[in-house]
Amino acid sequence: MTNMRPNRVKRKLADGGVATIIQGELSADLIDFLGPLGFDGVWIEAEHGGLSFTDIRDQTRAADLWGMTSVARVHANEEGLIYRTLDQGVQAILMPHCNTAEEAAAVVNAAKFFPEGNRGVFKGRQANGVDDYFEKSNEEVLVGVLIEDVIAIDNLDEMLRVDNVDVYLVAVGDLAQSMGIPTQLTNPELLKVRDESFAKIVSAGKVPGAVTESGNVKEFINKGVRFITNSPNRWLEQGAKSYLEAVSQSVK
Repeated sequence: MTNMRPNRVKRKLADGGVATIIQGELSADLIDFLGPLGFDGVWIEAEHGGLSFTDIRDQTRAADLWGMTSVARVHANEEGLIYRTLDQGVQAILMPHCNTAEEAAAVVNAAKFFPEGNRGVFKGRQANGVDDYFEKSNEEVLVGVLIEDVIAIDNLDEMLRVDNVDVYLVAVGDLAQSMGIPTQLTNPELLKVRDESFAKIVSAGKVPGAVTESGNVKEFINKGVRFITNSPNRWLEQGAKSYLEAVSQSVK
């Protein structure tokens, strides 16, 4: 019997650590390239991206090569969509715009087999060679919800009481829009709501998540955030500017 591939992000969080997830519209080849850099997980963008289920399957294979957790953000809280995404080999589901305890519970119900949920009984790619797949899948699958709307902030206490939700990622971009202050990501009221949410999540014994940069990651970790994401687009932009500046200086 083959052991099921471990969920590196889930285990790191369970041990009290900080899990790093590389975020963006990443091809399977790019995931393979990023693999040896040391990130715990890779973000599969199935909310805004143009991915097919075949694309997702290939992306999860690339993540598996390096022991990285494949974390898929799907586009809708639909039972079939959630478990079909997991069937492609994904190890973690992130649900955007999750606003109530009932909606959070629905994500868990679709992502977990009995007795934790009612996921459709099917052995996807991660089941290959694993005799006790249904039991092990419940142990390894990570469930996360995105707190992106004012209504979710209002309902956060109830949402935090939902069993088997591992991560609550506070997404300030959409949250700012919901608060009527779009793009104002440094607005004091937005930051107050964000930090109060982090504190509630930590107090409930759950894991807060956030999108970070090198310049603010220490601040977020000090606030208790342990599921942290970062986009390679920023590094590409910074590297490109640095290179072109070096070229410009060399030809003067």
